[in-house]
Amino acid sequence: MSRKHPIISITGSSGAGTTSVKRTFEQIFRRENVVAAYIEGDAFHRYNRVEMRTHMAEESDRGNKHFSHFSPETNLFSELEAVFRSYSETGTGNTRYYVHDDVESALHKVPPGTFTDWQKLPDSSDLLFYEGLHGAVVTDKVNVAQYADLKIGVVPVINLEWIQKLHRDRSARGYSTEAVTDTILRRMPDYVNYICPQFAETDINFQRVPTVDTSNPFIARWIPTPDESMVVIRMKNPRGIDFPYLLSMIPNSFMSRANSIVIHGSKLDLAMQLILTPLILQLIERKRRA
Repeated sequence: MSRKHPIISITGSSGAGTTSVKRTFEQIFRRENVVAAYIEGDAFHRYNRVEMRTHMAEESDRGNKHFSHFSPETNLFSELEAVFRSYSETGTGNTRYYVHDDVESALHKVPPGTFTDWQKLPDSSDLLFYEGLHGAVVTDKVNVAQYADLKIGVVPVINLEWIQKLHRDRSARGYSTEAVTDTILRRMPDYVNYICPQFAETDINFQRVPTVDTSNPFIARWIPTPDESMVVIRMKNPRGIDFPYLLSMIPNSFMSRANSIVIHGSKLDLAMQLILTPLILQLIERKRRA
């Protein structure tokens, strides 16, 4: 970790809500006049969209039914670690963008499903902000987690995550329930081996828990709303966290363990603002003193 060049990483699987968390951070950055350099996890996929489909078909023909975007084989973990290390040492590094759709294609001048060229991060940023699948990944070859000063995990309980994926892929991508189920099964070993372990590395986890029946996520007709959910917020190191203040500021919140607070789902943005703003300001103050 670096005092002069702090790094914040947001880690969560697809559909977990990391984009919403990113928007909350952007609001804090804007309000507190913090200039952030951004890295998107998709930029460090190894293959573009067509290449991934080709490799997936080839692996399936070989009998590998678990080839997914979560694994070291399909991601540039070493390059991601190198960017984190470079930023922590020098305040810059190289990244690129993965272009998802026609809107982003018009912006970056490359076809959807492909990457832009590698480019240097801005030189004058206050901190680096990563949002993606692998912001706290640790394997026998790389340790991305060691370079991040503040690691945030965003993950719903597994049935809710499946419901979100089923609804998104069926409505936005036109997939059948059977096709999405096959994708979930294909990704499961890599999810267990490379996604779940990261949430033991994170400093704070936000886990959304539905309060309605999600026993069979494959027949759920709609995604539970924030009003139908609670959020469990777990602090890895609760020292310095003013829990009485949080309980007084967040209606109907309560402590479930000495390092965990439970809030109503509709209060997630408020809780993030209250918890994360002081931590970001601490990083910036530490940077300025250094």
